[in-house]
Amino acid sequence: MDATIPRRRPPGLAALLPAVAVIAVVPTLATGSGTHAQALAGAAGSGLAAAVAGTLIRKASRDEDAWPSGAGIAWALFLIAAVSFAFLAVGSTSDTANHPRPADALLLLLLIPLTIAMRDELRVHFDTGDRREIAIDVMLIAASVGAILYLLIRPPGAGPTESGVASVIAILAASQFTSFAALTLWVPTVSHLLQFLAFAGYSIATVLFGWMWTRGGGGSGDPWMNAIYVISPLLLAAVLTLVPHGVPVPRTKLRLARPILSSVSIVTACGALASVAVLGDSKAIGSLQSTLLIVLLGGGIAARVVANQVASTQAHQTVEEALIRRETALREADLALERVRETNETIRRSEEHLRLVFDAAVDGFVELDEDDVVVRANEAFAGMVGMDRAAIEGQPWLVVAASVQGSDASFARLPETGQANIQRPEGQPLFIESRISQVPTDPPRRLLLARDVTSAKVADQTIRSLFQFLQDRDEDRTRLLRRTNSAIEQERNRIARDLHDGPVQGVSAASLSLEAALLMIKTGDVDRGLDVLTKIRQELAEEADSLRRLMAGLRPPVLEERGLMPALRESLMRFGTDQGVATEFTGSITRPIPDDLETLAFRIVQESLTNVGKHAAATRVIVHVESDQSQLRIEVEDDGTGFETTEVRDHLRAGRVGLASMRERVELASGTFAVRSTPGRGTAVMASIPLDLALVTAVPQA
Repeated sequence: MDATIPRRRPPGLAALLPAVAVIAVVPTLATGSGTHAQALAGAAGSGLAAAVAGTLIRKASRDEDAWPSGAGIAWALFLIAAVSFAFLAVGSTSDTANHPRPADALLLLLLIPLTIAMRDELRVHFDTGDRREIAIDVMLIAASVGAILYLLIRPPGAGPTESGVASVIAILAASQFTSFAALTLWVPTVSHLLQFLAFAGYSIATVLFGWMWTRGGGGSGDPWMNAIYVISPLLLAAVLTLVPHGVPVPRTKLRLARPILSSVSIVTACGALASVAVLGDSKAIGSLQSTLLIVLLGGGIAARVVANQVASTQAHQTVEEALIRRETALREADLALERVRETNETIRRSEEHLRLVFDAAVDGFVELDEDDVVVRANEAFAGMVGMDRAAIEGQPWLVVAASVQGSDASFARLPETGQANIQRPEGQPLFIESRISQVPTDPPRRLLLARDVTSAKVADQTIRSLFQFLQDRDEDRTRLLRRTNSAIEQERNRIARDLHDGPVQGVSAASLSLEAALLMIKTGDVDRGLDVLTKIRQELAEEADSLRRLMAGLRPPVLEERGLMPALRESLMRFGTDQGVATEFTGSITRPIPDDLETLAFRIVQESLTNVGKHAAATRVIVHVESDQSQLRIEVEDDGTGFETTEVRDHLRAGRVGLASMRERVELASGTFAVRSTPGRGTAVMASIPLDLALVTAVPQA
C-alpha cells in the first residue's frame, strides 16, 4: 500500500509487548467488576503500559529512520502514565477521593505533545500551502466532535466543575481522534492506519472514563475501558518501533482527500449545531454555554469559508501568473526566432563578404586540404604566378609549383619555408614570402598567405643606407621615447585613479547591494529583494554609461546631470539604503566649482563611502561639503571600528590603495588631505582643495 523504509527490530520486542499487556490486564480481570479495586488495578495497568510504551518509542525516536511524531507521542504517553499513577496514589488513600475537581483541567497538558507530534507529521507529508487548510479542517472537526462529546459526557444539570471536566475530556478525545483520522485520510498507509486505531482506542476509553468520572463513578472500574487503556499504548509502541514509517504517497492518491476532509468538517459542524439545539434542553445547558458553543462552531465554519476564499484567490493568481509567463515565453520565443533569422542572414552576408575579401585581396590566398591539394585560390595569387585560376584549383601543390614559369625548388617548399623566388622573363626576380595558418575544419585544412615582397627587397638597400642616419638619431629617439613613456604612464595612472574611484566603486556598491538582496530573499522578503535587484541593474547600467563618458571626457555622468551637491546627496542616500546605516548630508556651495574639482570631490566622497561599507561596520555616516571664496572643504565621518593611522602604509602594501589614491589626487590639485581615526571611535576623512578663479565655469549650486 505504501513505500517504506526498512527498520531493524529490537531483539525480544515482539515478546515484550504481549507480556506487558498480559501483566497489565490480568489484575483488572481478577478483581470484581465495577469495584474500587478494579479501578486501581486498571490505573496501575494503564500507567505501566503507557510508561513502557513511552520508553520504547522514545528510544526508537533517536534512530535515523524514526517516525517524525515519535518524540511527541512518547512524551504524551509519559504524561498519561503520570496521570494514571497519580490516580492510583489518590485512589489508594480513599474510596471517595475519585470525583471531578478543577485540577482535572491539567489533563489539557496532554495536548502539547500531541500537537507537536501532529505538527511533525504535517511537516514531513505536506507542502506548506496544504498545512494551513488541513489545520483549519482538523480544528473545525475537532471542535465539532468535541461539542457533541461534551453534550454526551456532561450529566444533566451538571455544575460548573462537572461541566468543565466534561469539556476537558471532550477536547482530549476529539483532538486525538480527529487529528490522526485526518492524517490517515491524507496519507493512507498501513502504518498511519495502525497509529490511528491506537489513538481511536484512546479516544473511546477517554469518553468512557469521562462518562463515569462526571457521574461520580471514577472510583469503580470498567474492564473494557481498562483493557483499551492498556492495549492502545502498546499498539502505538508496536507501530512506532516495529512498523516502518510510510513515505508520502503520490499526489494522485490524495485527490479525494481534500474534498472529503472539507465536507466532513462542514457536516460535523452542522451536526454539532444540531446537537446543541436538540440536546440543550435535555442536558439542562444554560443559554451562555449554548451561545459559546454556537459561536465557537460558527467561527470555525467562517474560518473554513475564509480559507477556501484565500485558496481560491491564490489559485486564481497562480493561473494568471502562469498565463503571463506563457505569454512572455511566447513573445521571447518569437524574438528568439527573429534573432535566429537575423543571425542566419548575418552569417550569409558574412560569408559573401568573406568571399569578396578573399577574391579582392591584394595578397595571394591559397587553401590547401590535408593532401596539399589546392581547394581554392584567389586572383591575386593567380596573377602572382602567371597562371589561370581554374588551372590552379584542384591540382596538387607540387604540380602547381612545377607549372609556374621561372620557379625553382624554393617555390615547391613555400608552405614549409615561407620564402620563394620566381625568375621573371624581364630579369627582375619575384620575391615571395608566405604565412601558413591551420583552418580548424574536419578534415583540417591550411590557408597559405603569399605576399609579393619584391618592393620590400628593393627597399632593403635603401633602408641599409639610412641605417647610419638612424643610428645618429638613436639618442634623440631614445630621449623622446622616454618622455613619451613617461607621459603615457602618467595618463595611465590618471585613468587608473578615475577607474578605481568610479566604476570600481559602483561595482563594489552593487556587490554590497547584492549581498543585501540575498539576505532579504533568504529571510523571505522577496519583494524588497527584487526591488534591490532592480536598483542594482539600474546602477550597473549607470556605471556602463559612466565608462562611456569616462572614455569621452573622464567625468562622472551624474555630475553632468545633477551637479555636485545633488549628486553627493543622492549617492549618500543610496549608500545608506544599501548598507542599512543612518546618513546625514550637510553643507552648501556658495560659488561655482570647476568641473575637474567637482569630479575630484565626488570621487573622494565615493571612495570614502566604499571604505566605510567594506571596513568600518558603521551605524551612522555624515558627509559635509562646503566652500568659501578660496577653497572647497570635504569631510566624511563615520562611527565605525576605526583603525590606527600608522597602519596606512601596511594597507597600501596589502593592495588597499583607496586612501593613497585619494591623497595623491588631492595633492595633485594642490590641496591637503588628512585622515583622523581611533580604534573603536570611528574615522574622519578631510580634504581641502583650493579654487582657481580662472577655471570657474559652472553655475552656483544650493
